[in-house]
Amino acid sequence: MKPTIIIEYCPKCGWLLRAAWMAQELLTTFPDDLHGVTLIPSEVAGRYTITLDENLLWDRKREGHFPEPKEMKQRVRDQIAPERNLGHNDR
Repeated sequence: MKPTIIIEYCPKCGWLLRAAWMAQELLTTFPDDLHGVTLIPSEVAGRYTITLDENLLWDRKREGHFPEPKEMKQRVRDQIAPERNLGHNDR
């Protein structure tokens, strides 16, 4: 089965659009590799995390900032298709 990404975001902080944008970026880059991306409004203030089948890929508080699409695409690729070339995102 293909993996699922979960983006948990703080709705009170107004991060839904950021989460939706990241979901779009990932689904566009990995259309045949992902089962889907699920957006979950968090009950915890300030939360923005991205997991891939229960493996934490990004935690905004731990990392100190939001992920750039390039960073997230590389982390997802490293988990699901390490041999894949991401073109300009690998530079």
